[in-house]
Amino acid sequence: MTIRTILVDDEKLAIQGLQLRLQPYEDVEIIDTCANGREAIRKIKTEKPDLVFLDIQMPGFDGFSVVKGVMDIEPPLFVFVTAYEEHAIRAFEANAVNYLMKPVDEQKLADTIERVRQRLAEKKSAEDAGQLLDVLAEVAPERAADFVETTAAATESEGRFEKLINVKDRGQIFRVEVDRIEHIEAAGDYMIISTGDNSLVLRETMKDLERRLDPRKFQRVHRSTIVNLDLVRQVRPHTNGECFLVLESGTEVKVSRSYRDVVARFVH
Repeated sequence: MTIRTILVDDEKLAIQGLQLRLQPYEDVEIIDTCANGREAIRKIKTEKPDLVFLDIQMPGFDGFSVVKGVMDIEPPLFVFVTAYEEHAIRAFEANAVNYLMKPVDEQKLADTIERVRQRLAEKKSAEDAGQLLDVLAEVAPERAADFVETTAAATESEGRFEKLINVKDRGQIFRVEVDRIEHIEAAGDYMIISTGDNSLVLRETMKDLERRLDPRKFQRVHRSTIVNLDLVRQVRPHTNGECFLVLESGTEVKVSRSYRDVVARFVH
Protein backbone atom coordinates (compact mmCIF):
# COMPACT_ATOMS: atom_id res chain seq x y z
CA MET A 1 0.00 0.00 0.00
CA THR A 2 1.37 3.41 -1.00
CA ILE A 3 0.98 6.25 1.52
CA ARG A 4 0.38 9.37 -0.56
CA THR A 5 1.95 12.22 1.39
CA ILE A 6 2.10 16.02 1.33
CA LEU A 7 4.71 18.03 3.27
CA VAL A 8 3.75 21.50 4.54
CA ASP A 9 6.35 23.93 5.93
CA ASP A 10 7.27 27.54 5.18
CA GLU A 11 10.98 26.69 5.63
CA LYS A 12 12.51 25.17 2.50
CA LEU A 13 15.34 23.50 4.44
CA ALA A 14 12.83 21.82 6.75
CA ILE A 15 10.98 20.38 3.73
CA GLN A 16 14.24 19.10 2.25
CA GLY A 17 15.31 17.56 5.57
CA LEU A 18 12.01 15.71 5.94
CA GLN A 19 12.19 14.48 2.35
CA LEU A 20 15.61 12.96 3.07
CA ARG A 21 14.41 11.28 6.26
CA LEU A 22 11.41 9.79 4.47
CA GLN A 23 13.43 8.31 1.60
CA PRO A 24 14.04 4.93 3.33
CA TYR A 25 10.27 4.33 3.56
CA GLU A 26 9.41 2.80 0.20
CA ASP A 27 5.67 2.91 0.86
CA VAL A 28 5.72 6.69 1.50
CA GLU A 29 5.23 8.65 -1.74
CA ILE A 30 5.63 12.43 -1.45
CA ILE A 31 3.16 13.74 -4.00
CA ASP A 32 3.56 17.45 -3.22
CA THR A 33 4.98 20.11 -0.91
CA CYS A 34 3.43 23.38 0.28
CA ALA A 35 4.99 26.52 1.71
CA ASN A 36 1.91 27.97 3.45
CA GLY A 37 -1.45 27.08 4.94
CA ARG A 38 -3.69 28.38 2.15
CA GLU A 39 -1.80 26.38 -0.46
CA ALA A 40 -1.96 23.31 1.80
CA ILE A 41 -5.75 23.48 2.15
CA ARG A 42 -6.17 23.76 -1.62
CA LYS A 43 -3.84 20.84 -2.42
CA ILE A 44 -5.23 18.58 0.31
CA LYS A 45 -8.72 19.07 -1.11
CA THR A 46 -7.67 18.45 -4.71
CA GLU A 47 -5.07 15.69 -4.28
CA LYS A 48 -6.66 13.91 -1.28
CA PRO A 49 -3.45 12.55 0.30
CA ASP A 50 -3.39 9.80 2.91
CA LEU A 51 -0.95 11.68 5.14
CA VAL A 52 0.17 15.27 5.74
CA PHE A 53 3.29 16.32 7.65
CA LEU A 54 2.27 19.77 8.84
CA ASP A 55 4.28 22.60 10.39
CA ILE A 56 2.33 24.52 13.04
CA GLN A 57 3.99 27.93 13.11
CA MET A 58 3.46 29.48 9.66
CA PRO A 59 2.57 33.01 8.57
CA GLY A 60 -1.11 33.51 7.78
CA PHE A 61 -2.84 30.16 8.16
CA ASP A 62 -1.09 28.08 10.84
CA GLY A 63 -1.20 24.28 11.05
CA PHE A 64 -4.36 24.18 13.16
CA SER A 65 -6.12 26.45 10.64
CA VAL A 66 -5.20 23.96 7.91
CA VAL A 67 -6.82 21.12 9.85
CA LYS A 68 -9.99 23.17 10.34
CA GLY A 69 -9.94 24.18 6.68
CA VAL A 70 -10.26 20.60 5.39
CA MET A 71 -12.95 19.36 7.76
CA ASP A 72 -15.56 19.61 5.00
CA ILE A 73 -13.93 16.62 3.27
CA GLU A 74 -12.68 13.29 4.59
CA PRO A 75 -9.43 14.57 6.12
CA PRO A 76 -6.05 12.83 5.80
CA LEU A 77 -3.95 11.74 8.75
CA PHE A 78 -1.90 14.59 10.19
CA VAL A 79 1.55 14.56 11.77
CA PHE A 80 2.57 17.91 13.26
CA VAL A 81 6.23 18.86 12.89
CA THR A 82 7.35 21.95 14.81
CA ALA A 83 10.08 23.59 16.84
CA TYR A 84 7.63 24.68 19.54
CA GLU A 85 6.86 22.14 22.28
CA GLU A 86 4.05 24.19 23.80
CA HIS A 87 1.70 23.26 20.93
CA ALA A 88 1.70 19.56 21.86
CA ILE A 89 -1.61 19.51 23.75
CA ARG A 90 -3.51 21.24 20.92
CA ALA A 91 -1.90 18.85 18.43
CA PHE A 92 -3.30 15.83 20.25
CA GLU A 93 -6.67 17.53 20.66
CA ALA A 94 -6.68 17.83 16.86
CA ASN A 95 -6.31 14.02 16.77
CA ALA A 96 -2.87 14.10 15.19
CA VAL A 97 -1.14 10.77 14.64
CA ASN A 98 1.94 12.21 16.31
CA TYR A 99 3.80 15.39 17.20
CA LEU A 100 7.44 15.58 16.10
CA MET A 101 9.98 18.14 17.26
CA LYS A 102 12.49 19.69 14.85
CA PRO A 103 15.02 18.39 14.03
CA VAL A 104 13.07 15.18 13.50
CA ASP A 105 14.41 12.19 15.41
CA GLU A 106 14.74 9.13 13.14
CA GLN A 107 13.41 6.63 15.67
CA LYS A 108 10.38 8.80 16.44
CA LEU A 109 9.76 9.16 12.72
CA ALA A 110 9.91 5.36 12.35
CA ASP A 111 7.36 4.98 15.18
CA THR A 112 5.14 7.57 13.51
CA ILE A 113 5.18 5.84 10.12
CA GLU A 114 4.24 2.57 11.82
CA ARG A 115 1.27 4.29 13.52
CA VAL A 116 0.21 5.70 10.16
CA ARG A 117 0.33 2.24 8.59
CA GLN A 118 -1.85 0.86 11.38
CA ARG A 119 -4.40 3.67 11.08
CA LEU A 120 -4.62 3.25 7.30
CA ALA A 121 -4.93 -0.55 7.60
CA GLU A 122 -7.88 -0.10 9.98
CA LYS A 123 -9.47 2.32 7.53
CA LYS A 124 -8.92 -0.14 4.63
CA SER A 125 -10.62 -2.89 6.63
CA ALA A 126 -13.66 -0.64 7.06
CA GLU A 127 -13.72 0.05 3.30
CA ASP A 128 -13.46 -3.68 2.51
CA ALA A 129 -16.40 -4.35 4.82
CA GLY A 130 -18.43 -1.71 2.99
CA GLN A 131 -17.69 -3.28 -0.40
CA LEU A 132 -18.65 -6.71 0.90
CA LEU A 133 -21.95 -5.30 2.13
CA ASP A 134 -22.68 -3.86 -1.33
CA VAL A 135 -22.15 -7.29 -2.93
CA LEU A 136 -24.28 -9.04 -0.29
CA ALA A 137 -27.09 -6.52 -0.80
CA GLU A 138 -27.27 -7.55 -4.48
CA VAL A 139 -27.00 -11.35 -4.23
CA ALA A 140 -28.33 -12.10 -0.73
CA PRO A 141 -30.27 -9.21 0.84
CA GLU A 142 -31.19 -11.21 3.95
CA ARG A 143 -27.51 -11.97 4.67
CA ALA A 144 -26.66 -8.29 4.17
CA ALA A 145 -29.10 -7.38 6.95
CA ASP A 146 -27.41 -9.88 9.28
CA PHE A 147 -24.03 -8.46 8.33
CA VAL A 148 -25.15 -4.91 9.15
CA GLU A 149 -26.41 -5.92 12.59
CA THR A 150 -23.21 -7.85 13.43
CA THR A 151 -20.90 -5.11 12.16
CA ALA A 152 -22.82 -2.36 13.93
CA ALA A 153 -22.66 -4.21 17.23
CA ALA A 154 -18.91 -4.80 16.90
CA THR A 155 -18.23 -1.21 15.88
CA GLU A 156 -20.29 0.17 18.73
CA SER A 157 -18.52 -2.00 21.31
CA GLU A 158 -14.97 -1.45 19.99
CA GLY A 159 -14.92 1.90 18.26
CA ARG A 160 -16.08 4.02 21.18
CA PHE A 161 -13.25 2.94 23.50
CA GLU A 162 -9.80 4.51 23.58
CA LYS A 163 -6.75 2.86 22.05
CA LEU A 164 -4.37 5.62 23.11
CA ILE A 165 -4.58 7.88 26.15
CA ASN A 166 -2.71 11.19 26.25
CA VAL A 167 -1.26 11.88 29.70
CA LYS A 168 0.28 15.21 30.70
CA ASP A 169 2.75 14.39 33.47
CA ARG A 170 5.75 16.36 34.73
CA GLY A 171 5.35 18.94 31.98
CA GLN A 172 5.42 16.37 29.17
CA ILE A 173 2.82 14.67 27.00
CA PHE A 174 2.92 10.87 27.00
CA ARG A 175 0.89 8.73 24.59
CA VAL A 176 0.03 5.51 26.39
CA GLU A 177 -1.22 2.48 24.45
CA VAL A 178 -4.26 1.24 26.34
CA ASP A 179 -3.37 -2.42 25.79
CA ARG A 180 -0.09 -1.87 27.69
CA ILE A 181 -1.80 -0.52 30.81
CA GLU A 182 -1.61 -3.14 33.59
CA HIS A 183 -3.63 -1.40 36.25
CA ILE A 184 -4.95 2.00 37.33
CA GLU A 185 -5.23 3.28 40.89
CA ALA A 186 -7.27 6.24 42.08
CA ALA A 187 -5.79 8.97 44.27
CA GLY A 188 -8.52 11.58 44.69
CA ASP A 189 -9.10 13.29 41.35
CA TYR A 190 -5.92 11.76 39.96
CA MET A 191 -5.33 8.36 38.34
CA ILE A 192 -1.99 6.55 38.57
CA ILE A 193 -1.63 4.63 35.30
CA SER A 194 0.87 1.73 35.47
CA THR A 195 2.23 -0.03 32.39
CA GLY A 196 4.53 -2.41 34.22
CA ASP A 197 7.70 -0.46 33.50
CA ASN A 198 6.35 3.05 34.06
CA SER A 199 3.77 4.99 36.09
CA LEU A 200 2.09 8.23 35.02
CA VAL A 201 -0.35 10.55 36.77
CA LEU A 202 -3.53 11.60 34.94
CA ARG A 203 -5.90 14.24 36.29
CA GLU A 204 -9.24 12.52 35.79
CA THR A 205 -11.81 10.75 37.95
CA MET A 206 -12.15 6.97 38.05
CA LYS A 207 -15.71 7.19 36.75
CA ASP A 208 -14.74 9.26 33.69
CA LEU A 209 -11.76 7.06 32.87
CA GLU A 210 -13.86 3.90 33.10
CA ARG A 211 -16.13 5.22 30.35
CA ARG A 212 -13.12 5.44 27.99
CA LEU A 213 -11.95 1.85 28.54
CA ASP A 214 -13.34 -1.37 27.08
CA PRO A 215 -15.09 -3.22 29.96
CA ARG A 216 -14.30 -6.56 28.31
CA LYS A 217 -10.65 -5.91 29.19
CA PHE A 218 -10.68 -3.38 32.02
CA GLN A 219 -12.57 -4.20 35.19
CA ARG A 220 -12.66 -2.64 38.61
CA VAL A 221 -11.40 -5.11 41.24
CA HIS A 222 -11.43 -2.69 44.14
CA ARG A 223 -13.16 0.58 44.92
CA SER A 224 -10.04 2.43 43.73
CA THR A 225 -8.40 -0.04 41.29
CA ILE A 226 -8.97 -1.03 37.66
CA VAL A 227 -7.09 -3.99 36.13
CA ASN A 228 -6.37 -5.05 32.55
CA LEU A 229 -7.68 -8.62 32.62
CA ASP A 230 -5.59 -9.58 29.58
CA LEU A 231 -2.43 -9.04 31.64
CA VAL A 232 -3.46 -11.17 34.64
CA ARG A 233 -1.06 -14.12 34.98
CA GLN A 234 -2.16 -15.69 38.28
CA VAL A 235 -4.98 -15.63 40.82
CA ARG A 236 -3.80 -16.08 44.41
CA PRO A 237 -6.51 -16.70 47.04
CA HIS A 238 -6.40 -14.78 50.30
CA THR A 239 -8.40 -14.76 53.54
CA ASN A 240 -11.96 -13.46 54.03
CA GLY A 241 -12.98 -14.22 50.45
CA GLU A 242 -10.46 -11.79 49.00
CA CYS A 243 -7.67 -12.65 46.57
CA PHE A 244 -4.73 -11.15 44.68
CA LEU A 245 -4.22 -10.91 40.93
CA VAL A 246 -0.60 -11.31 39.83
CA LEU A 247 0.00 -9.18 36.74
CA GLU A 248 2.50 -9.61 33.90
CA SER A 249 5.11 -7.39 35.60
CA GLY A 250 4.83 -9.34 38.86
CA THR A 251 2.73 -6.65 40.55
CA GLU A 252 0.04 -7.99 42.89
CA VAL A 253 -3.35 -6.27 43.01
CA LYS A 254 -5.89 -6.99 45.71
CA VAL A 255 -9.44 -7.96 44.72
CA SER A 256 -11.98 -7.02 47.36
CA ARG A 257 -14.91 -9.30 48.20
CA SER A 258 -17.46 -7.03 46.53
CA TYR A 259 -15.67 -7.46 43.19
CA ARG A 260 -14.90 -11.19 43.39
CA ASP A 261 -17.25 -11.91 40.46
CA VAL A 262 -14.49 -10.48 38.25
CA VAL A 263 -12.26 -13.41 39.27
CA ALA A 264 -14.87 -15.97 38.24
CA ARG A 265 -13.91 -15.69 34.57
CA PHE A 266 -10.43 -17.00 35.42
CA VAL A 267 -11.62 -20.17 37.10
CA HIS A 268 -14.11 -21.46 34.53
